[in-house]
Amino acid sequence: MENSEIFKKLNSIESRQAKIETLLLSQKPVLTFEELAEYTGYSRSFLYKLTMAAQIPGAYKPTGKHYFFERKAIDQWLLSNKPEIV
Repeated sequence: MENSEIFKKLNSIESRQAKIETLLLSQKPVLTFEELAEYTGYSRSFLYKLTMAAQIPGAYKPTGKHYFFERKAIDQWLLSNKPEIV
């Protein structure tokens, strides 16, 4: 097997893995800060600013150190900002 074929197969496997990880992430009821950034596509710094301003619903810190976010509340929040279609 040639190196180019191996690289193509490896890229295909990596692509499939990324899709599977995205699907699994969308099924989790609670997201970490990093998962929230990946789930929404927003930068970590932007999400941090929103979190500190208490503008993201479903955010909580059970241990006082790490934030966690309820996925359902995040989904509703994202959909509440829909632009009106004219």
